[in-house]
Amino acid sequence: MKKIINSIAILSLLMTSCVNDAPDFNENKDRAYTVPAEALLTNSEKALVDIMTSPNVNDWSLGKYFPQYWAAVTYTTESRYRVTSRKIPDRMWRILYADVIGNLESAKGVIQTETAPTGVPDSQFQSEQKNKIAIIDILQVYTYQILVDMFGDVPYTESLQPSKFVLPKYDSGKSIYTALITRLNADIAALNSSNDSFKSGEYIYNGDVANWKLFANSLKVKIGVNLIETDAPLAKSTIESAFTAGLILDNSKNASFAYVTAAPNYNPIYDNLVAANRNDFIPASTIVNEMNTLNDPRRSKYFTPLADGSFLGGKYGFTNKYTSFSHVSDLLKSPDFPSQLLEASEINFYLAEAAAAGLSVGNTTEFYYNNAITASFISWGIGEDAPAYLLNPNVAFTTAPGATAKEKIAKQEWIAFYNRGMESWTAYRRLNFPVLVAPTSAYAEAENEVPKRLTYPINEQTVNGDNWQAASTAIGGDKLKTHVFWDKL
Repeated sequence: MKKIINSIAILSLLMTSCVNDAPDFNENKDRAYTVPAEALLTNSEKALVDIMTSPNVNDWSLGKYFPQYWAAVTYTTESRYRVTSRKIPDRMWRILYADVIGNLESAKGVIQTETAPTGVPDSQFQSEQKNKIAIIDILQVYTYQILVDMFGDVPYTESLQPSKFVLPKYDSGKSIYTALITRLNADIAALNSSNDSFKSGEYIYNGDVANWKLFANSLKVKIGVNLIETDAPLAKSTIESAFTAGLILDNSKNASFAYVTAAPNYNPIYDNLVAANRNDFIPASTIVNEMNTLNDPRRSKYFTPLADGSFLGGKYGFTNKYTSFSHVSDLLKSPDFPSQLLEASEINFYLAEAAAAGLSVGNTTEFYYNNAITASFISWGIGEDAPAYLLNPNVAFTTAPGATAKEKIAKQEWIAFYNRGMESWTAYRRLNFPVLVAPTSAYAEAENEVPKRLTYPINEQTVNGDNWQAASTAIGGDKLKTHVFWDKL
């Protein structure tokens, strides 16, 4: 097995034991390290939530920029849609494929070599091992969907066989989506909640199999909503079967990764804004103005007020004076503020979309719209303010502005996803609302549009050129404005 040794635990071990006076130190340097599956899983989970949350300009700062949540103070490159200067696509690609999917695949290999501990019946052990494999596979499915939604066509069938496929081909996004649904169905069938799974190293649900079933079904809904306008029958079967099996519908079941207050395992927003003592970002006027119009109580959770108690956002796509505007809230900058992979507000919004499309999900569009907003308020600690907010004529589903249910849902989804940049950008592309406009300062490669995808990594162009060219042609050009397969408008 090819050894990947960048798990948190192993890195810590190596860094604290780099000097050894033993005569056999460093003998047999080609021998593979033995890394527990739990350590590989820990590393994969943290790498995934970190990259989805990080505001670092070298990471997924685009998750704050593409939905126009944050504006730049000095360094405007990414807010003007130049993603290649710091090779952000290369970094996202490498982390998601190697640090997440690759480490998870290595963890599968370790699990398959394990034997039952003394005193544990073989039937129980085998069931626990199946649970572990299924949980790992569910996380891989989650990550592959992110890759498709970011880039379009990507390597899939040949992506985990480096000895056989040094230069993997790209599969179509649609075929990958179909395969991911099949995988999730198999994983759900394999999960046995009467037995345990990981007793350590799994930090999202602490190995709780029943919660992982909810996660897998909720992930089916997340995949399914993207298919509503491109493959209605598959969307219907995927979403309705997931709904029947049970979903994450209240915050107690959220897929949260709890950070701690000590380096290097604290919240990436704290890492980049507080620990690094950087004042690179402020809230953008795009979202601040909208929330001001609605008198949205979540403003105090998202932003800091000015001296007069008001909230003011900076101009998106331009430099801004840090001291003249609201800042990112202290809550978001807490070192232990958690990240979410799936949450109740999100799934309720997806069900609202599904109901609006005529799918059978147990209740009305308005019901899930209200539940989604309420779940968002509860998650930010202000659930008591939700009822009054829902009575606001500009929020109430029956009276809120918008020609369609989709438009009404989209605005509130965008507001609720403030710390969920990838999901927000995906929802914007799927629903075509709210109307976001590229800044006049945008670079030429944006072609006057908010990006619809990331361009492929430069390394893929230079190393895997033939497959990159074939994929670029298949999707309609390796451009920021090219739509992924499910984004039809």
